[in-house]
Amino acid sequence: MSSKSRIVGWSHLPFGKREEPDTEAMIAQVTSGALKHAEVPAGDVDGIYLGVMNNGFSKQDFQAGLVALNEPALAYTPATRLENACATGSAALHAAMDFIESGRGRIALVVGVEKMTSTPTHEVGDLLLGASYRKEEITEGGFPGVFGRIAEEYFKRYGDRREELALIAAKNHKNGVSNPYAHVRKDLGIEFCNTISDKNPLIADPLRRTDCSMISDGAAALVLADEATADAMERSISFRARTHANDIMPLSHRDPLAFAGARHAWDSALKSAGVRLNDLDLVETHDCFTIAELIEYEAMGLVPPGEGHRAIREGWTYKDGRLPINPSGGLKAKGHPVGATGVSMHVMACLQLMGEAGDMQIPGARLAGVFNMGGAAVANYVSIMERSK
Repeated sequence: MSSKSRIVGWSHLPFGKREEPDTEAMIAQVTSGALKHAEVPAGDVDGIYLGVMNNGFSKQDFQAGLVALNEPALAYTPATRLENACATGSAALHAAMDFIESGRGRIALVVGVEKMTSTPTHEVGDLLLGASYRKEEITEGGFPGVFGRIAEEYFKRYGDRREELALIAAKNHKNGVSNPYAHVRKDLGIEFCNTISDKNPLIADPLRRTDCSMISDGAAALVLADEATADAMERSISFRARTHANDIMPLSHRDPLAFAGARHAWDSALKSAGVRLNDLDLVETHDCFTIAELIEYEAMGLVPPGEGHRAIREGWTYKDGRLPINPSGGLKAKGHPVGATGVSMHVMACLQLMGEAGDMQIPGARLAGVFNMGGAAVANYVSIMERSK
């Protein structure tokens, strides 16, 4: 008999340049932390789902096999590794939810992890290009170059929006000051984000360093349970809707500014949840680059195409605005350890819904949206979440 799955516990390491030598050490910390938070013995876990992109960041692969090393009671628990570019964490979460909702298990552990800072920066750019269509999208700027081209095309079509991108960066960095898990906890200010300088150089014209998310290490974990099990636990976060929509990978085969897969995922999620975008109290969205957040305003239906600048200019997406976007600081301030990002975004939403987000808290948050994407809006995941206990 199928049952809806709920989040009943979580753990999150601060993102940044971490001292742990490898993903194994970070996996151990968040696994034990999440199980402790959920008050679930390791032996009660029926399935493990680990998200890591890797693609060369670590010579150690087959990393789902690492989860049981620090928890001997997990030795015989089925463990599966998921990869879906920058949406790897959400892919792992969805697989775990499918596992529970198919009736195959009561409790699942989801872990997202990546160790990136040990890799030279120029190599990171090339490894991340694995999330693009290499036959056509190889750029000197690596993956930032892909979004630099998107920004350039956006400016040609809708007008130069460098200043609005700086506003988004400044907003997210200011929000990140309140996030104890963020890679950068510094309010950089609009002037710094909008000025090319030695400390804020062009990375992939027209994108500056402050327009690009951080290369980070980190891990996060979630414990999921079926409804009957969750009802007996201390906390429970449920999903009003969850959707996954893909788009064609090559940008040459579609309008690169439409983010049509993202729009489809949002439309489907809102319809399934029976709510409107305005009913949400906050959204954690995938700001791998500031131009992505700008276009995502349009894809989620906050503004029409070409008018993303209005949402930030008119203050709608600030913490005190009509729809706070990335009160955690987003990928821009929190960092983007690729495999961990989707799991992290869901942890941030859980904290808000439980009223445990500290200085990040959006007062009275009841409904939260999460948008996590892989590549340039190729794999698109939307969650609409609420507190059920």
